Amino acid sequence: MNTSSTNPVVADVAVIGGSFAGMSAALQLARACRTVVIIDLGRPRNAAADRAHGCLGWDGCAPGVLLQTARRQLAAYHGVRWIADEAVSVAGSASTLFEVAIASGAAVLAKRLILAHGVIDHLPELPGLQQRWGSTVLHCPYCHGYEVLNQRLGLLLATGQDAAGHARFLSEWGQITVFHRGDHGDGALDLLEKELAHSGTALERSPLLAVSDDATADLADGRRVALGALFVHPETRLSSPIACHLGCKLEAAGCISTDSAKQTTVEGVFACGDAARFAGNIALAIGEGALAGVAAHRSLLGLLD
Repeated sequence: MNTSSTNPVVADVAVIGGSFAGMSAALQLARACRTVVIIDLGRPRNAAADRAHGCLGWDGCAPGVLLQTARRQLAAYHGVRWIADEAVSVAGSASTLFEVAIASGAAVLAKRLILAHGVIDHLPELPGLQQRWGSTVLHCPYCHGYEVLNQRLGLLLATGQDAAGHARFLSEWGQITVFHRGDHGDGALDLLEKELAHSGTALERSPLLAVSDDATADLADGRRVALGALFVHPETRLSSPIACHLGCKLEAAGCISTDSAKQTTVEGVFACGDAARFAGNIALAIGEGALAGVAAHRSLLGLLD
């Protein structure tokens, strides 16, 4: 096979993405005495969060500390190699080896491939959201809801979202007020207001213009509503086009489709973490990474069903 480098790195498995899912997968393979190359650009999805919650044994730990600890533990295994760069494309197959092209011009040849590159969140265009993302502008109540328990919480209405269902779900953590950005007509708001009333949720009819202070909703009519936090539903997409280039099937939500062993529809290619499940949960990412790592190893042995 032609490569983009005269001396490509060769490994049993190439893992694209070195956050929680990717390192969890690599750990299983390293402990099975397989060579693993992790290719990671160093842009974890939860970089803006001060604390990570819901991960047993690490609840309340800073995400960066958890990642550093995991990477240090992986470094103890001689079969693991880390490349701090971006994987830009993949060619080949499980029968001919996968060739991963890296932005620097180097290449990695591997028998199996694990996609753990995660996703990118695109927040609605609203002043103040991006600056508070991960602190008082949040997406997951399981990750952050307990810290704002029993406070007045906002939910920013998203296109196509089941606002009534989402508001009922969030009401486990506090009193919910639904906001919109002025992109819903009076008729739609009338219907939504009736739906929300059944669960005791309020709807702010005046459009939300910005978020200021810690989490204050600045409304078009001049009023300012202080909140404990504002929950939003960002548009989420894969952070890499590699799955599409390989021909991996995607789910309707946009994540990579996998079977119970985390194998994609392309033989020898596995996917885990947020890229394969738009959950945004560290515990789930670690578990899925472990599944993918074990499955990739069994695939190398010809034991995967």
